[in-house]
Amino acid sequence: MPLTPVPAGQVATIVTHLEMRERPRPAPIPPAPLRLVPWKAPDPDAYRALFRRVGEPWLWFSRLVMPEAELVAIIRDPAVEVYAVTDPRGVEVGLLELDFRTAAECELSFFGLVPALTGKGLGQWLMAQARALAWRPGIERFWVHTCTLDSPAALGFYIKAGFTPFAREVETFADPRLAGVLPRDAAPHVPLLG
Repeated sequence: MPLTPVPAGQVATIVTHLEMRERPRPAPIPPAPLRLVPWKAPDPDAYRALFRRVGEPWLWFSRLVMPEAELVAIIRDPAVEVYAVTDPRGVEVGLLELDFRTAAECELSFFGLVPALTGKGLGQWLMAQARALAWRPGIERFWVHTCTLDSPAALGFYIKAGFTPFAREVETFADPRLAGVLPRDAAPHVPLLG
């Protein structure tokens, strides 16, 4: 089996695409001490701050380097729904973003909780919320992608939630830690080379 070298300064990941083609049977939303708060016209700075808090451990950086006008066009598009997850004190501790811009589809664009809340079963609550919001009349496909930079539990979590893998790709990109977009100690599970 040949190996493909990854140049210094680059990161490589395997991306898995998953989908649901049928609405899952209705199930009660598990209890949680969290709330889902819709952001109707998200402030780009507040959005980026929450995006960073949730995604920094997994090298989420795409929305951090996106030009302001492009970011605003996405997060304020009427067909894109952004939700903050808040704790009982009202502190934003998670992000849910659903993209309905393609007819009959909903993409689970961003989904996550801050590191202190992972592994506590709260992701099941958030996924139940996401499914309830995504599967509205006219939706025929709900899909998501994850990668090997994400939590090791992510792929299994999505499959358990009812998504089926349908494609895999290798993605390489410049390491955002080397450019100063994320701190050098972000994502310690990904070696910093370069």
